[in-house]
Amino acid sequence: MFVGVGARRVRSLFQAAKKKAPCIIFIDEIDAVGSTRKQWEGHTKKTLHQLLVEMDGFEQNEGIILMAATNLPDILDPALTRPGRFDRHIVVPNPDVRGRQEILELYLQDKPMSDDIDVKAIARGTPGFNGADLANLVNIAAIKAAVEGADKLTAAQLEYAKDRILMGTERKTMFLTEESKKVLAFFYLSL
Repeated sequence: MFVGVGARRVRSLFQAAKKKAPCIIFIDEIDAVGSTRKQWEGHTKKTLHQLLVEMDGFEQNEGIILMAATNLPDILDPALTRPGRFDRHIVVPNPDVRGRQEILELYLQDKPMSDDIDVKAIARGTPGFNGADLANLVNIAAIKAAVEGADKLTAAQLEYAKDRILMGTERKTMFLTEESKKVLAFFYLSL
């Protein structure tokens, strides 16, 4: 029933773009349709082939810019990344401290917060976090606040969320017996 639908949608997308030119077409997760063709079935290849055909049909004055994003650039079909197609690569790194602070401020702007929250300190304590990680951090903290029945988000809830992202969910059922504690103590002393 859905065979060939992807190729038809690509054609209609480009037809609409030509009517609205100048415009930008952005394809997120291009690897979903643009991974190497060796592992694909015939009808799945048609979407990629149609995309390649539409990209080859461009004239420079059409006013259409095609952009795509992926987390897996190494699995893209070589036909997509050859010169004249997706030949410019821009790597977007994780944000620095200032960027993380600005992202956190954005996600926290509509949340009621207590006075003990220092957004700059949270940003400094989250190196390597990207925007999605920071959004997740705020969401986990908000859920924790709701479970606790708190009216405002607190620094402790944000710290809990950060720990949960970095170290995983707390396992309250796991406890160490006295014998296990002794064995661990002897092990660490022997190092």
